[in-house]
Amino acid sequence: MTFALDGFDLDGFVRATLAEDLGDKGDVTSAAVIPAEARFRAVMDTRDAITVAGLEIAAAFFRALDADVSIELLVEDGATVPRGTDLMRLEGSARAMLTAERSALNTVQHLSGIATLTRAYVDRIRGTGATLLDTRKTIPGLRRLEKYATRMGGAKNHRMGLWDAAMIKDNHVAVAGGVAEAAARAKAAGIAEIIVEVDRIDQIEPALAAGATWLLLDNFVPANLRGAVTLIGGRVPTEASGGVTLETIRAIAETGVTYVSVGRITQSAPAADIGLDFAPA
Repeated sequence: MTFALDGFDLDGFVRATLAEDLGDKGDVTSAAVIPAEARFRAVMDTRDAITVAGLEIAAAFFRALDADVSIELLVEDGATVPRGTDLMRLEGSARAMLTAERSALNTVQHLSGIATLTRAYVDRIRGTGATLLDTRKTIPGLRRLEKYATRMGGAKNHRMGLWDAAMIKDNHVAVAGGVAEAAARAKAAGIAEIIVEVDRIDQIEPALAAGATWLLLDNFVPANLRGAVTLIGGRVPTEASGGVTLETIRAIAETGVTYVSVGRITQSAPAADIGLDFAPA
């Protein structure tokens, strides 16, 4: 299987990551300790219950250093598995495998951590009709990977970047002079999707009249969210945002909003505990 992700250069990512780890001297430990002809059999497993993301990317690190490595993926990205589950079996050059190990594990631990936290949020709002969205609160350079991980956890991607929709937030409003002025300028510029952040009920009608196609209801308490959703009456999609946690998201989703966006799923997800261990023949 070849991993492909729109807009993501897997080969370039693997080269840059390995180069960061190898520096200009290479893996001095493996070169000194491991005979060049030594073979290694290993199993990658999880010590946590997780939703898996990034296995094919992890495999690419091993293949980059040993074109003949044998890799068997035992689960698919997006699968939710219990602790102790074997994820991947490998056999190949011991030097190559040990050199690639940390880069491969860092990647699958980080992405599976995001997918796992995302799944927890998705499960919490199941049955409400609301959809979980991610945000642009990502590590620079890793956005497409992190947003891939949120999809594996069951979320829907929001904007990938500044280019794919207008999102008028409080600072834009402050400079433009109001939500109506800002939305009208975006509409006049020919932007098809205009997301307008509002933090008061009285901003809703001016934003809609000026051309908003989506309303982001920022830091509304559930009672006010219900009122806003009723006022909007399905004219545009609604998004609740701001300070959403696992403890609060259910009540927010039950207000009838279309979406709930959560920065924490990429910003604060702990890495999954995944290891690679020698497996005797």
